[in-house]
Amino acid sequence: MNKLLPFVFLFVISNLTAQQRPKLVVGIVVDQMKTEYLYRFQSDFSENGFKRLMNDGFTFYNMHYNYMPTYTAPGHASIYTGTTPAMHGIVSNEWYSRSAGKEVYCTDDASVKTLGDGTKEEGEMSPKNLQTTTITDELRLTTNFKGKVIGISMKDRGAILPAGHFANWAFWYSKTGSFISSTFYGSTMPDWATEFNAQKGYMKYINQGWDLLKPIATYDESLDDDNPYEGKLYKVDKPVFPYDLKAMLEKNNPSILRAVPFGNDYVADFAKTAIEKESLGKDNVTDFLAVSFSSTDYVGHILGPRSIELQDTYLRLDLTIADLLTYLDKTVGKGNYLVFLTADHAGAENAQFLKDSKYDVTNLVGKELDKNLEKFSTDTFGENLVLHYDSFNLFFNKEKIKAKNLDLVTVKKAFKDFLMTQNYVKRVYTEEEILANSGADYHLNCIAKGYDVTQNGDMIVLDKPGYIEYGPTGTSHGTTYSYDTHVPLLFYGWKIPKGESHEKKVITQIAPTLSQKLKITLPNGTESQVLTEILDK
Repeated sequence: MNKLLPFVFLFVISNLTAQQRPKLVVGIVVDQMKTEYLYRFQSDFSENGFKRLMNDGFTFYNMHYNYMPTYTAPGHASIYTGTTPAMHGIVSNEWYSRSAGKEVYCTDDASVKTLGDGTKEEGEMSPKNLQTTTITDELRLTTNFKGKVIGISMKDRGAILPAGHFANWAFWYSKTGSFISSTFYGSTMPDWATEFNAQKGYMKYINQGWDLLKPIATYDESLDDDNPYEGKLYKVDKPVFPYDLKAMLEKNNPSILRAVPFGNDYVADFAKTAIEKESLGKDNVTDFLAVSFSSTDYVGHILGPRSIELQDTYLRLDLTIADLLTYLDKTVGKGNYLVFLTADHAGAENAQFLKDSKYDVTNLVGKELDKNLEKFSTDTFGENLVLHYDSFNLFFNKEKIKAKNLDLVTVKKAFKDFLMTQNYVKRVYTEEEILANSGADYHLNCIAKGYDVTQNGDMIVLDKPGYIEYGPTGTSHGTTYSYDTHVPLLFYGWKIPKGESHEKKVITQIAPTLSQKLKITLPNGTESQVLTEILDK
């Protein structure tokens, strides 16, 4: 018998086992990306970024969020847990918690300390508020903690929540210009991260300034460079190109990189360094890199979805993605990695732009909403019974209600009747109605999936379509309407067929689909509905 045969057999078996999973999974979340941008900017994209993912991978064109509020933290949490805020507990970016009786930030954790060159407040962060496991958690458990998981973003919540409870590291950007972390992940920053920060690579981008990537005629999908629906980036005189980033830095700090497209480039620079220094995708145990590109959100909020600045940001992000894919080809190898790209939410049109275009809607100012509620309460009950109103949630001061011998049900009905007389209000749902949801009311169903009875308000207000609780310039998001829920989903790479789907899908299908694809345990809160189009036949 050939003495080499047993070794050949073991080698073949080892390779077959390895082929059951990719060497590396890269999850990309683009903050505030509408599916529409794949269409609107497609003729100006390169062949190797978004188009490569679409042409050589599988595109889900009708992917939606299935809950409210459509914000950054719940979005990232829902993508990676395969469930909604009602289950995973991240009900907003920050919220007034009924049980805690105070404002809560999604990743706050006073029990940990800052690692790296960041402030105390920036670094006291962890995933402790996330109540369910993530796909990244389950990968760590399945591989007996041998597969590495790293999360990277400009935003703490964009790095921490996708990376999950068992991550090796999560890194986010500080206003000092450094990527930082917390002692939740280790006692000291990795040497490679410290060396990266010491180079102050962000200055390369600030020194070059921000001018148009392409000739101005290219940007005919956007409004004029100076239009009334844009805010002013870091208080410039006019929102027009070119932007002098060095002058902005002198008046601010390196955090200005967040709201220009180069924030995405710097995240990608750090991600490529992490791949190299942490040897991600170098062995037969699957690693996971979760990357969130946040600059799109900052630009969208400040300058709006019809600005040339936003279009230029996406054209540059396209090149950043192309460069990252080329890097993965060289370091991990074509066919050895799996990429998915989606968004944490979409975004509304600027309400004033719609109004000027003869759609009778407007933006809603939060302070005015608060004043109206206070006046109604004082006129009706002799005292302001509103404890807090924010992010569509209305909380009542139950101690005051009890002290005045008022019935809470009566108070709720009075407020509901009043709110229903307001021009901007579509529906108002009480806690009782939300918890008794039958699923027949689409919008109530979305609200119920985003509602945690221990943390959310006594009532939820649903604005009419097109109205936006934000300022007169830029844009925001948060509702159940398609302009906030409709996001892209692209799969590419390892065992991903070419194709596309226009059937409606929901964001919570991503994590269980990855679980099935990787043959690992499902996240513990998921409803386990999957995208069969990309699973092995």
